[in-house]
Amino acid sequence: METPGRRGYAWAVGAGLNAALAAVSAKLIASQVTRYGLVILFNVTMWGCYVNSLKSLSSLQATVTNFATNFLTSGLAGFFLFDELLTPKWFAGALLIVIGVVVLSKSSIESKSKTE
Repeated sequence: METPGRRGYAWAVGAGLNAALAAVSAKLIASQVTRYGLVILFNVTMWGCYVNSLKSLSSLQATVTNFATNFLTSGLAGFFLFDELLTPKWFAGALLIVIGVVVLSKSSIESKSKTE
């Protein structure tokens, strides 16, 4: 059975993926009308996912999960689609972001369970 917290994280990850897709479509699509249409579509979808994540998570958990997913997905899309260089500093920063998300999520969960 899926817990509300897991569902919230899934929505936050979906928001981050849609934000990255908006950026990628802005760079890849040649037709200006299609480009703007996709950017608007992905951003509206991102906000919908983010709002749904807020129903199960704290705003801090939803925001950092969204940000981390967007950062990692955008970086990997840049590497695979646009031949951008990912330096060891980028990987170190990405690792620190993921560790930060885990720490913030666990501390929020622990403090919430102590108050209940």
